Amino acid sequence: MPHSLKRPIQNHPGILVSGLLIIALLTWGFWPNPIVIESVKVSRAPLTTSIEKDGKTRIIDRYVIAAPVNGMTCQMQLKVGDVVTQGQTLLSISPLLPQELDARSRAQAEANIQVAKSALKVAKEQVRSSNAAAQQAENEVKRYQPLLKKGLISQDVYDKAKTTSITALTNQRRARFQVEVAQHELKAALTTLEYAHNTSENSSKPHVLIKSPIDGNILKVVRQCDSPVSIGEALLEIGNPSALELEVDVLSADAVKIKPGMKVILERWGGDHPLEAVVRRIEPIGFTKVSALGVEEQRVWVISDFTSPIEQWQRLGDAYRVEAKFILWHNEEVLQVPASALFRYQGGWAVFTVENNKAKRQKVTLGHQNGLSAQVLTGLKEGQTIINHPSDLIDDGVSVTIP
Repeated sequence: MPHSLKRPIQNHPGILVSGLLIIALLTWGFWPNPIVIESVKVSRAPLTTSIEKDGKTRIIDRYVIAAPVNGMTCQMQLKVGDVVTQGQTLLSISPLLPQELDARSRAQAEANIQVAKSALKVAKEQVRSSNAAAQQAENEVKRYQPLLKKGLISQDVYDKAKTTSITALTNQRRARFQVEVAQHELKAALTTLEYAHNTSENSSKPHVLIKSPIDGNILKVVRQCDSPVSIGEALLEIGNPSALELEVDVLSADAVKIKPGMKVILERWGGDHPLEAVVRRIEPIGFTKVSALGVEEQRVWVISDFTSPIEQWQRLGDAYRVEAKFILWHNEEVLQVPASALFRYQGGWAVFTVENNKAKRQKVTLGHQNGLSAQVLTGLKEGQTIINHPSDLIDDGVSVTIP
């Protein structure tokens, strides 16, 4: 064999160069490229966990006026929304000629009077008790104000005292309303017995005037003019729209997380700014409600009081819709990451950090979460770069690049 054929590569160096170039191109073409990622920084920021539900307003104190005697009504041109004052004549009833009460009916009527008198006494005692509680709560708020300015007490302690004061004022208003109602019911009970006492006397008695027991507005007109009514039948419904509360039905699993005194933010109610309220009571009895998907749910009513100035929400009326956000937990300085950066790993949570352009799996311990962000207790430090929305291509040690 000729010597030139034994060493073709030495005689033709271009073949060697071309081969090396082809190998380099193939290696470069099949070499995995860094994965483009979206990154975020671990940061400290305010974090709030809450429960958001639709609710509605309702008038706290509402009273249904019933007929004290049998007869024919004659309404005084009242309409829903009309303003009435305490003692104002609302309508009159032309009493029918009654039958003489038997012993049992008379005893029942007299018992109703005694019950009404007892209810009035109890209501007056409740007023005295609520006045004392309201005064004590107000004094405590005044005492805490200078302590808060000096930093001797926390904002949380002051807020709880303020909530107690608001609740005490609500109970005071309710107790006074009950006194007015009890006085009206006593008059109604006396009128019932009076007009059934003697048939001959009742034939010459004038119309029975029905007067308003409270200051407020007409909420509902049940009976129109010249219609027969019987004792105890509803005629009108009266309430004070300036005294509103909030009712929200929440899942029973959420209700156990809500406590009296908890802050409530009311959004998308129609005004320019959110309103604030505070939880007063969680009803002890639940009820069944069928959801839009046809699933039976156990729900509980949560009642809250407005804490924003009345000037801000006076445009609201009875049964107006609001969106309530119950603040379960809040902190201004929380180490947190987006929930979209988290994934499950070995029964816990983890993220991918970026170190030297490579992804590194890092287990983390989480605290409070609100669906968008999560509090990081251990595993990360402020300022670290992590991968947001990690795809299935991301794994420990994979090369990544940030655009």
